[in-house]
Amino acid sequence: MKRFYVLLGAVAVVGAAAVWYGMRSGGAAVVEPVDLGDLEAEDVRARALVATAGDPDAEITIVEFGDYQCPGCRHFATSVKPFIDLTYVEEGVAKFEYRDFPLEQHPHAFLAARASWCADDQGQYWPYHDQLFRTQGEWSAASNASRHFNRLATELGLDGGDFRRCLASDRHAEGVTASLMLGQRIGIGGTPAVVVDLGDGRPLMLGAPDFPQIQAVIEGESGN
Repeated sequence: MKRFYVLLGAVAVVGAAAVWYGMRSGGAAVVEPVDLGDLEAEDVRARALVATAGDPDAEITIVEFGDYQCPGCRHFATSVKPFIDLTYVEEGVAKFEYRDFPLEQHPHAFLAARASWCADDQGQYWPYHDQLFRTQGEWSAASNASRHFNRLATELGLDGGDFRRCLASDRHAEGVTASLMLGQRIGIGGTPAVVVDLGDGRPLMLGAPDFPQIQAVIEGESGN
């Protein structure tokens, strides 16, 4: 993954690339990207939140830039990622990274991303991540998605009070915004977007691949 980060760090500074969309709900909960100013590429990378599963020393890294309100991302999370986990992550062949890329047209996506990191504060990032996608149809069209997000936290056994306070604040807003900016700076335009780094200095951006496409890259290029 070191070489992938070299690629990210080499991207030219293009200013505050994230599109700042208007507030869609009242109260203190931050539901949109925040203004981080004109950051250097290294600063964006340092601030961007990333969730990692698998052996941190695995040579191959599979990176998804995703949006919790995106139907295609739900399909990837429920129908593609399980095969990645079983075939490569659990076997120690690759590690998997999830980076937030909340799209402007999805009004609850940014808050959902923040909710996942509020769950991470209590050590439950991946279970919450999975439940956000599994229950996407229940909250995606809701007028107040935070109710569903709070309920998911309770169902997963999190401290509901701590979670609600986190969600109703600006906590993790900068990290999610930086992840969005990072994706934009390397050319991500939609979700899901998958980047496979084989450790050879040539990361491959695959768009929205199915498992056989990812498998072909890894098996064909890595020699496994």
